[in-house]
Amino acid sequence: MSHDSNDSAIAYWREHLRLLTVCLVIWFSVSFLLGILFVGQVNRVTLGGYPLGLWFAMQGSIFTFVVLIFFYTWKMSKIDKKYDVEEE
Repeated sequence: MSHDSNDSAIAYWREHLRLLTVCLVIWFSVSFLLGILFVGQVNRVTLGGYPLGLWFAMQGSIFTFVVLIFFYTWKMSKIDKKYDVEEE
């Protein structure tokens, strides 16, 4: 394995792990922090007649997770193309 391909592989995984970390932090923030830990403060706002904390706990974390799946797939496709490792 050449030095350049090793550096490329390290850069690829570094970028992949950075993306994964960002997605997990967003998901954790929405599902745990907004839906459980800070629910008292978040419940001061209502969405569709329901407290926002309840919405985050019941629907928001699911919607966020689905959006994150599509975002992760789109972004990983770009990263794969950047490092020339995309699947056919």
